[in-house]
Amino acid sequence: MSNIRFTGIMPALVTPFDAKGNIKHETVHKLIDWQLSKGVKGFYICGSTGEGPALRPETRIDMAECTMEAVAGRGVVIDHIGAPNMLDAIRLTRHATELGVDAISSLAPTYSFPYTEDELVDYYRAISDNTDKPVIVYATAAMGVSNFSGLMERLIEIPNVIGVKFTIRDYFEMRKTKEVNGGDINLINGPDETLICGLSMGADGGIGTTYNIMPEWYVKLYDAFTSGDIKTAQEYQYRCNRVTDVLIKSSANGAIKATKAALDMMGFDVGPVAAPGRAFDKDQLAKLQSELEKLGIQF
Repeated sequence: MSNIRFTGIMPALVTPFDAKGNIKHETVHKLIDWQLSKGVKGFYICGSTGEGPALRPETRIDMAECTMEAVAGRGVVIDHIGAPNMLDAIRLTRHATELGVDAISSLAPTYSFPYTEDELVDYYRAISDNTDKPVIVYATAAMGVSNFSGLMERLIEIPNVIGVKFTIRDYFEMRKTKEVNGGDINLINGPDETLICGLSMGADGGIGTTYNIMPEWYVKLYDAFTSGDIKTAQEYQYRCNRVTDVLIKSSANGAIKATKAALDMMGFDVGPVAAPGRAFDKDQLAKLQSELEKLGIQF
């Protein structure tokens, strides 16, 4: 079987929860139904956008179960299980496997401590040893790896590892990574604002934060590109980027807070960002809504 199993547009789903950290089940269902109606192929849950590393394992488990129930086979579910504590990551891996998600993914635990390449290989091998599901590496600059394609040559040899969510802004390195394993590697573009660059370098699809509020535009971008209509793909990328610029400028956390605020204004009760993140005040919300409306976001 080919390793290229996940393609198309897959939102990095926000995690709707209340002030006590309880998942808002109704909102999860409503948001997933809407995004599927716009043509997305599936969802990446509990990653950076989903604030997974900031949430309790119990909250993440509930989110995974709710997502699987809401999707009900209409798209794929990739569960990010990475956590600061290795035992939590293994626990989440085992739960996701029993739940029957389509794939498991993980950031390397490198936000507080640097790791050698051998240690990173050990980490992903430990994840693989606890699942029979496809495993997708989540690559960021925080890994501190100068030659990621070289590391990926080692990781792809681990049973169950099939590919990578490539969130590194080096498209030369992305292409080198796509050529690993004779090209039989499921490479998914990470940075929203350069999806078209990733597709040009051979990415099989995209996972992104701002897909949450612009799913249809990203689907049209992907469809235009894959059909050879590069001009239309460019136009949609530029349109999405104008919105992304507003979201980034409004947030201190990579657009997550602004994305959740926009979804709330669009009628999806997604709740707050994880503590210690603060909610926008009324003036900030009004400014955000006004700027997004001018760019075509409907509220």
